[in-house]
Amino acid sequence: MPGPLLATLKGERQPRPPVWLMRQAGRYLPEYRALRAEKGGFLELVYDSAAAAEITLQPIRRFGFDGAILFSDILIVPHAMGQGLTFTAGEGPQLSPTLLEVDLAHFTPAPERFAPVYETVRRTRAQLGSEVTMLGFAGSPWTVATYMIAGEGSKDHGPARLLAYRDPARMQAIIDAIIAVTVSYLCGQIEAGAEAVQLFDSWAGSLAPDAFEKWVIAPNAAITAAVKARHPDVPVIGFPKGAGAKLPAYARETGVDAVGLDETLDPAWAHASLPAGMPVQGNLDPLLLEAGGPALAARARAIIAAFAERPHVFNLGHGIGQHTPIAHVEALLSVVRG
Repeated sequence: MPGPLLATLKGERQPRPPVWLMRQAGRYLPEYRALRAEKGGFLELVYDSAAAAEITLQPIRRFGFDGAILFSDILIVPHAMGQGLTFTAGEGPQLSPTLLEVDLAHFTPAPERFAPVYETVRRTRAQLGSEVTMLGFAGSPWTVATYMIAGEGSKDHGPARLLAYRDPARMQAIIDAIIAVTVSYLCGQIEAGAEAVQLFDSWAGSLAPDAFEKWVIAPNAAITAAVKARHPDVPVIGFPKGAGAKLPAYARETGVDAVGLDETLDPAWAHASLPAGMPVQGNLDPLLLEAGGPALAARARAIIAAFAERPHVFNLGHGIGQHTPIAHVEALLSVVRG
């Protein structure tokens, strides 16, 4: 029997929504901070399968979430494509050389960089109870491309947007290359034990409607179709952060099994606008979880009520913040679990 999260993603409503939190394995946990201090930098942790599996399991042990999300990063894909990747404290990820400086042909692919990630999935799945769903993930092509082009995060993703307008053929080649590697990567995670996968399009909200159709919907549809061709029973969650009014088109056209909702979306609107019966995931504001108090409980109950008539996975509208008190997570779980 599938656990409650997997059953929900396959379209079955549960007596209470299953719950996991984006970035639930990370800096808000003292046990994570202790392990990172012992092991070193972020990328070193990702490629240390034993450590990454331990980090993936930490929030399951502490909170009993219904899903364990692989501890990794969306930029492992460009790293495996041969682009240099470093994480500097206080500065975030840096990719070099950028795709403003060189073409894709400059990179020497390094698919062996996926091997420790697959091993993390295997190790984690072996230590989880059957009721807990193992979740894999990858970044969606548009979001990954914004980093590969600029070499770092940016406020408006201007370098990628400019390239897409000025040289759409080159942007399409970049997107197509990311699609191919991402399909292989997600299927590798599934074959290692992931029971569902999520596509993170963290920067989807920066695009105009026609660009959203071309650079978000079409690539996610291609990935979903290819993954489904090899693993038809594995649910795919699509999370186009900032999609707003474009979310229903994304839900209809990408072929994903479930959609994640960011905190800016009205749950009542989402329930009325999305395809009937489609599982949804979300959408508490991570800052409200950090703030805590009566408003946290009230908002959680409102979200649950809004999605009472469709399969719903309770989650945040984006990743949990590093300063979130443990007590606030415990308070949220007491509300969600009744």
